[in-house]
Amino acid sequence: MKEMIDSKEYRKWIIELKEKFQKAQIKASVKVNTTMLEFYWELGKEIVEKQKNASWGTGFLKQLSNDLKKEFSDIKGFSKSNLEYIRRWYLYYYNSVYKSGTTCATFNTILKLSNNEKNHEEILEKILALLTQIPWGHNRFIISNCKDIKEALFYINETIKNSWSRVILVHQLESRLYERQGKAINNFSTSLPKIQSDLAREMLKDPYNFDFLTLTENYNERELEKSLLKNIRKFLLELGAGFAFVAEQYKLEVGEREFFIDLLFYHTIMHCYVVIELKTVDFEPEFAGKLNFYIKAVDMQIKTNRDEPSIGILLCKSKDKVVVEYSLSDIHKPMGISEYDLVNSLPDKLKSALPSIEEIEAELMGIDNEK
Repeated sequence: MKEMIDSKEYRKWIIELKEKFQKAQIKASVKVNTTMLEFYWELGKEIVEKQKNASWGTGFLKQLSNDLKKEFSDIKGFSKSNLEYIRRWYLYYYNSVYKSGTTCATFNTILKLSNNEKNHEEILEKILALLTQIPWGHNRFIISNCKDIKEALFYINETIKNSWSRVILVHQLESRLYERQGKAINNFSTSLPKIQSDLAREMLKDPYNFDFLTLTENYNERELEKSLLKNIRKFLLELGAGFAFVAEQYKLEVGEREFFIDLLFYHTIMHCYVVIELKTVDFEPEFAGKLNFYIKAVDMQIKTNRDEPSIGILLCKSKDKVVVEYSLSDIHKPMGISEYDLVNSLPDKLKSALPSIEEIEAELMGIDNEK
């Protein structure tokens, strides 16, 4: 008996059972969430209809809340404030579909409707199918912070695609991802096949939000690079889904010279290398030429037949749109040019007064730097 319990086969089986049970738990929680939100939707619809047809006053929701809590004392979700959110949630999408200027063509683009799904009720059903795939807390936050249904559906789709927690969703809303994504100037339409071009364009943002960094006012490129790497998890979150870090200061040998790429990533969704160059000054045309050279070198030396064409991203302090467009017009390697926002910066005079990371680490470890 003991031999069986200690056997590799038995331990492997236990691991498999654990994985199956966890998957069953996830499926059960998703089903519970879907059922609850479908109920909330119908409840919101009925509340709106009752208030409209029965002309019940402002005290209706308070009375309804008290009665539902009496009937279902062990169930949360029937507070007056939550009922108000349920009503508001239903009306947010109902009014957007029935009363806004949003056209069926727009919904077709957002929801990928078939030709026979053009009436209002079918559009609402399609929207509800998306809403039930994210938690109620996410839904509440989205309708409270999105100015229209297009923005709301963007965040819903991104949450589903990337499995965002509420903390990440809040961060992406606060950083205005909807306004920034896909806005970088690029040459993808002329340098990549259409499918790859569309993916690459959506991958870029403008500007990138580096508010998690604190640098002195006159920081240089190496300091920016090191700070990004020390905050690599937040940096990857800002870059978006699919980015895998490969190396910093990646060495390329071309001819008899050595060149160093600031940051090299691999994009697991697009299956391509991504070269990122950092500039702490305004964009200059020669920056595009240098990045073009790096992308060419990566394609020649690192890229395999299984990889798609490499892509470059140039992040600079600011840019003149016309100058960027001129610079990219005759560039044949795919690249995008974006700015970055650095909210937190310290006056240079404070730099010497602050301990370095190495000094802090040494202090924590009890190391005397004078020895």
